[in-house]
Amino acid sequence: MTDKELFEDLSYQRKNVYEEIDDAAKAEMNALCEDYKNFLDRGKTERECVIEAVRLAEENGFVPLDKVTSLKPGDKVYAVNRKKNILAAVIGSEDITKGVNIVGAHIDSPRLDLKQNPLYEKTGMALLKTHYYGGLKKYQWTALPLAIHGVVITESGSKTITIGEEPGDPVFCITDLLPHLAKDQMSKKMTEGIEAENMNVLIAGMPAPSDEVKEKVKLAVLKLLNEKYDMKEKDFQTAEIEIVPAGAARDVGLDRSFVGAYGQDDRVCAYTTLRAIFGIENPKKTAVAFLADKEEIGSMGNTGSQSAFMQMMIAEIVEKLTGACSVTAINRVITNTACMSSDVNAAVDPNYESVYEMNNATFAGCGVALTKYTGARGKYDSSDASAEFVYEMRKIMDDNGVIWQTGELGKVDQGGGGTIAQYVANLNMDVIDAGVPVLSMHAPFELTAKCDVYMAYRAYNAFYMNR
Repeated sequence: MTDKELFEDLSYQRKNVYEEIDDAAKAEMNALCEDYKNFLDRGKTERECVIEAVRLAEENGFVPLDKVTSLKPGDKVYAVNRKKNILAAVIGSEDITKGVNIVGAHIDSPRLDLKQNPLYEKTGMALLKTHYYGGLKKYQWTALPLAIHGVVITESGSKTITIGEEPGDPVFCITDLLPHLAKDQMSKKMTEGIEAENMNVLIAGMPAPSDEVKEKVKLAVLKLLNEKYDMKEKDFQTAEIEIVPAGAARDVGLDRSFVGAYGQDDRVCAYTTLRAIFGIENPKKTAVAFLADKEEIGSMGNTGSQSAFMQMMIAEIVEKLTGACSVTAINRVITNTACMSSDVNAAVDPNYESVYEMNNATFAGCGVALTKYTGARGKYDSSDASAEFVYEMRKIMDDNGVIWQTGELGKVDQGGGGTIAQYVANLNMDVIDAGVPVLSMHAPFELTAKCDVYMAYRAYNAFYMNR
């Protein structure tokens, strides 16, 4: 063996997915990504993602868990929690106390939420006050088309609102200061250039014909909302209305090698998780897909991954499969369970290489990213997967032709971030993060390489069927 051959045998080199897959795999990849773009367009909020997940689940033979009294191997069930997160399962042939295989993603994304009293008029314009959700760069949300998505509960019932997505719909906007008058603004730090209380959405500018009301533009807006949605201003106080970027997911690049869209963190992993579980039949271990809410703000609340929903549904599955579920039984199931926390990592950006440690970073086009630990600086707020479990995942990937890479979220002291992995690990499960590298993460328009989307799907499928 020559030194070159020896070096190639002993050293580790990342692979470019496009150089490793054949034309049939590329065709499968492109078809997957077309469906993925449709999923992104239909699911711009966590509620919409759950609606779409239920639709797809039922198309693939899944039935509501609360509609069945018993379960057997091969059965496919799902459960929805408060319209904001969902669990789907395919029952395996093995004794469930030996554990299940979970792939868990989140379906919330950084956005702007309307405040409880959002509507006001000033200088002849009607605006909506917002409160930003999750970690975002505020300046990225000005001077671009925005859409309104949400639900409002009125005296006549629940109404779904979606404005700004259909051809011919109006869109909305947060205005920004012109460069000619931005001397003071431009001298501020980027974190201070746009203040949160100035992230007010322009919604209207045409006054209602009235000699009795001073706020004529606000009156016009209230009349429009009342005519279409039976809304009164007080209904904003109990509504959940989100402001998100308007427009459809798009191919990016002359070669169409990237998907560009809002919300790919973490809906790219949510979609591939669903596709993976929909594609399996008669697994050895029970397969579970778990899509959570609230990850971007700490996974709190009754729809976040820190809630008991996942454990409760697994306990219900155990009971309907075996006839009973003791505390000892569910503890044994959870202890023997393994989870892929399917969340994204940061792809190296060639414009900003200085924030990455290049030997331990993830690259667009090099496959699904296995991330042993996340957290910040000294691994705070992180789950750190064991050597044994990381090797087990590595072997599953290699044995099933999944192209993968490993990496951290930037340089150690640069920053960091977290996923649902730490909360799953707290239940005493083995867990590792596994997801798609993303460019412009948390921006209104994020980028993923199509081949990485494809490899994430392949990774989750291999995990379900081979662990």
